[in-house]
Amino acid sequence: MTAILIVEDHALVREAMVQGLGRLGAGVRCIEAGSADEALACLDAEGSVDLAVVDLMLPEMSGFSLLAILGKRFPDMPAIVVSAMDDEASVRRAMKAGASGFVSKSSSGDTLLQAVREVLDGGVPTPPRFAPAAPTPRRARPLAEQYGLTTAQARVLELLANGSTNREIADSLGLSEGTVKVHMTAIFRALGVVNRAQALVAIARSGTRL
Repeated sequence: MTAILIVEDHALVREAMVQGLGRLGAGVRCIEAGSADEALACLDAEGSVDLAVVDLMLPEMSGFSLLAILGKRFPDMPAIVVSAMDDEASVRRAMKAGASGFVSKSSSGDTLLQAVREVLDGGVPTPPRFAPAAPTPRRARPLAEQYGLTTAQARVLELLANGSTNREIADSLGLSEGTVKVHMTAIFRALGVVNRAQALVAIARSGTRL
């Protein structure tokens, strides 16, 4: 069962999202929250949620602030922003705050479904005009070397960039998931990010080979 938390203060919009996400299949369960505080209460009660869908314009606490809190308290849970504030500054601010993807409210329901599928698979969807440019390798040093990563961390970084989960990385390298998490923490610290989504964005923007 895939649990998706929808944080949207407008009931009609929230209900439309629930109906739309229902097209993902019977194995999807949507949890509704009308504010940031309600969302955090839901997460504390649920214990485990696979994905959060967050509006930026929330009462009392903005979506930007909520993203920052989610990144610290639930670092393994990705979050997609769905907002009418789709200017470049808002998109980049949301991604910097920890969003794993961004969908404009002017987009179709199919766009949201595709974004959800992509994030659950480890991708980072953003509006096309803001998507990171494809890397253009030059004579730069490998990314792992630039950030002083060890050989083991470099191997983990490469598999991370390919979209592998911690379990898949552990199986590929013959490590325990605990060891992979330790390497992940070191990689995030070196890249100056707090979660997997931000790491993928940093890798894409670096323009250097791994």
